Amino acid sequence: MAIKLENVGIAVRDLEAAIAFFTDLGLTVMGRDTVSGEWTDTAVGLDGNHANIAMLQTPDGQGRLELFEYIHPTAIETNPTQPNDIGMHRVAFSVDDIDKALEIAAKHGCHPLRGVATYSDVYKLTYLRGPSGILVMLAQELKKG
Repeated sequence: MAIKLENVGIAVRDLEAAIAFFTDLGLTVMGRDTVSGEWTDTAVGLDGNHANIAMLQTPDGQGRLELFEYIHPTAIETNPTQPNDIGMHRVAFSVDDIDKALEIAAKHGCHPLRGVATYSDVYKLTYLRGPSGILVMLAQELKKG
């Protein structure tokens, strides 16, 4: 059986703010829709499921995010995910310029949880809190000279 990752789905409280954040980082919107009906109730497992969705793609065409803002049932606010929480954790992106990516994130009020670290002279990386409290990791591969 063949398998590949289709996308990562993230529920957000403000779809437009999340789209703006991720498109400013370089993703593109592939499509948008409002979904509801029996098929979504069955697929998602929620009665009366009704949501606005947007599918975004990374520039290399390999990664996709599906963002959804629930109309019904009402979205449930939770405490922001901590780096050591069990379960869905974070979305990570490779960037070619972490400083530029952080400048873009800052325009959306998103800043590193602590700072930018260097891992074994291989990566500069950081975690930041994105829109709706999403944990986002940014990593820049360091060039060996």
